[in-house]
Amino acid sequence: MRPTRPSMQQLIAQRRRAGFVGRGTERAAFRTNFDIPPEDERHRFLFHVHGNAGVGKTFLVRELEHIARERGALTAYVDESVGSVPEAMAAISRQFAGQGHRFKELDRLLAAHRERRHEAEAAAIATPEPSQEPDGPSAGSTAVARAGLVGLGMVPVVGAFAGALDAGQLAQGADRLRTGISARFRNQEDRQLVLSPERVLTPVLLAELSDAALAAPWIVLFFDTYERTGPFLDAWLHEVMTVVDRHGELPANVIVVTAGQHRLDTARWGGFADFVADVPLTPFTEAEARGLLADRGVVAEPVVEEVLRLTGGLPVLVSTLAEARPADPDDVGDPSTTAVERFLKWEQDPVRRAVALACALPRRLDADVFRAAVECSQDDTEALFAWLRGLPFVSDRGDRVQYHDVVRAPMLRLQRLRSPRGWADRQRRLAGVFARWRTEAEDGRSSIELWADEGWRELRLAETYHLLCAGARGMFQEVLGDFVLACDVGEIAARRWARALADAGQDADAEGAARWGKELTRALDSGGMAAALGLVVHRAGFNDVAQAFARTMRGRELQRSGAYEEALAEFDRALELNSGLVVAYVGRAMTRGDLDAYEEAIADLDRAVELEPERAMAHSTRGEYHRIQRRYDESIRDLDEAIRLDGTDNFAWASRGAAHAARGEFDAAVADLDRALELKPEYPWALVRRAQAWRGLGDPVRQLADLDRALALQPDWAWTACERADLLRVAGRHEEALVDYDRAIELDDEYASAYASRGACRRLVGRRTEALADLDRAVELNPDYAWALSQRALVHCELGSYERALADLDRRLALTGSAPVAEVELAPLAEALQRAPATDRTLLAPLLALLTSARSTRSGSRPEE
Repeated sequence: MRPTRPSMQQLIAQRRRAGFVGRGTERAAFRTNFDIPPEDERHRFLFHVHGNAGVGKTFLVRELEHIARERGALTAYVDESVGSVPEAMAAISRQFAGQGHRFKELDRLLAAHRERRHEAEAAAIATPEPSQEPDGPSAGSTAVARAGLVGLGMVPVVGAFAGALDAGQLAQGADRLRTGISARFRNQEDRQLVLSPERVLTPVLLAELSDAALAAPWIVLFFDTYERTGPFLDAWLHEVMTVVDRHGELPANVIVVTAGQHRLDTARWGGFADFVADVPLTPFTEAEARGLLADRGVVAEPVVEEVLRLTGGLPVLVSTLAEARPADPDDVGDPSTTAVERFLKWEQDPVRRAVALACALPRRLDADVFRAAVECSQDDTEALFAWLRGLPFVSDRGDRVQYHDVVRAPMLRLQRLRSPRGWADRQRRLAGVFARWRTEAEDGRSSIELWADEGWRELRLAETYHLLCAGARGMFQEVLGDFVLACDVGEIAARRWARALADAGQDADAEGAARWGKELTRALDSGGMAAALGLVVHRAGFNDVAQAFARTMRGRELQRSGAYEEALAEFDRALELNSGLVVAYVGRAMTRGDLDAYEEAIADLDRAVELEPERAMAHSTRGEYHRIQRRYDESIRDLDEAIRLDGTDNFAWASRGAAHAARGEFDAAVADLDRALELKPEYPWALVRRAQAWRGLGDPVRQLADLDRALALQPDWAWTACERADLLRVAGRHEEALVDYDRAIELDDEYASAYASRGACRRLVGRRTEALADLDRAVELNPDYAWALSQRALVHCELGSYERALADLDRRLALTGSAPVAEVELAPLAEALQRAPATDRTLLAPLLALLTSARSTRSGSRPEE
């Protein structure tokens, strides 16, 4: 059978696909790249298309995508509809799923990222425990205080705001920020998903791409409108493509295409010219423009010359005028008109002209918005929308379409200047449509639920944009109030509000909106949401209630960045303005908790609960603070109430389980921690707490199983490694225990409990000199560490340093005053004294007397190891 080859007609049709004319050199270079193996130095991994607005970048990118598909490539297209790296990953994942390659693990983590991002405010409610619990070397200590720090690997970025902080303050603030988040998100992955999601998501994306690359000859990723997406994508993309052994391997059959108005940043990409293809686009040559016009049937020379004059060869405008297919030289005239005005004149159908103008008003269009914008019969709607989607200046973004800025701007200006009243009426009508849809979407939900709903926010934002364009009076305070609420959602939402203000200012020639939009965007770029909220706080002219809420939101951002004193000042000012603002009390309590000022934090939460008894988070936060302060009855009462109000809060269940364990109620502790783990199976903190409860119940098998699982989930958590080491030490598996102690100290070199426990373990294997060094370090880190002092006294005694042993024991007993000391702590010291040489009895006398006195009042209970 003869092989099937495409016919001449088919080949010609492919080359003329969708009327694409010109850019032959650029298309040929891209097509040829598929014929060059990645190992060949001529192969290019990155194509960067750049040029002025309207020069045809998006048209070319879409054509390159078509070429890639012809070569069997899997493709994904990303543009300014995304606002962050995780959103870009989500767009890639959705498009690959549509081509039969689901990124299941990436989708799971992206869903978790969105969920954790909404929980971020609660992340700071639980804070580290004090430096030492009374029951042995590792039951608490500074390890819990630092449990979330070591796994994060870096100080979280706090933007330009960091420049205003002392380096020591910044480092301390970063530590406290991490610990606050780690208390809520005990899982390392969850913490990373809040603080630096790219660290968690990027390796998974690369693994998914590697799997997909085995099933396809090529993968091509397109990043359009790079002048808008580059600020958050460029550094990440550079790292993914060029840095080895950070996130994993990027398959060699991946090609990246970026397209924007500017060249690539030479400071970042300048050293990689050997794998980058620079694709500058300029306006069409006269030959290319004439070719496109001829392809559309526009051949009358006077008309062609007029098109060339009006467009300057700018492809989007040449295509727009060619779409009307003017044929009569009489259509040429009035040299003062613009290309857009000429397009409207040359369009013979008045309905289509009206549709083109009306649909320029919304920033984005879908079928529903089209029906709202266009006044026509239902029968005509589908055909007109199909016609609109086919216009050369309309980009099809799947379920939405969008006008090219070069065409939309003059259409808006034409309508605004031609009929200012008509312009305002149409904008108000669209605002009313979006307001109605927004109201329908509310369905009795609370404000918190609504602002967490992205669909609702988009409707609110569209309504706001059109009201601003209509020139509605008294809008700014309301819009800026919405900006504050958008900041509560996150920086991506805040940026979209700022951009809507800037767009409305530009589109409606409204100076106030334009100024606010630009200044808020500049503040977000330079100092994050704290800086933008500072701008609003000082210039918006809010009433006391709105001012108090804005200051509370700014206080929260300052707290998250580690600027605790400034955060407290904002919360104080907010409460001066509105003494009944519950979120300000909760925010101040969290900040005070970060500063270890638990009593003041609890006082704030008392007031919050008094004002709003049904706020579960206030009860769970206060319950956790009571637990940290070892007021277990109060802790359990609060956590009971938190669970009554929200039975799905895994944190409240786990915290109550820990409180039960601290009271020796180990069965109740296991029951609560079981429930926490049902709600959140991958919850390392709950696993470690349950392991401690198993220890209390004398079940080392289950204790070890929980610790193994916790370490598998979070291998870089020092506390868990130390907990398992303690179990192994008690079981006599000393060498295995030492490995875990070494790992804990490697992860956190200021972990007093790990040093003390390793010292005790080294003593048991006869390494007393090393044991003494470890115990010295533990006491240096925590001078009031009772267990470490008794262990060091034991080592001193075994080394014959009886005066030092006496000093340590005396100091240890002074820490507890008249309270009894457990026999399990004193017995090893008594045994060591009994083994001492008879010649040392005189030296031992004071030590024996002190020990005998301590044992006479000892506790009959055995402390937890």
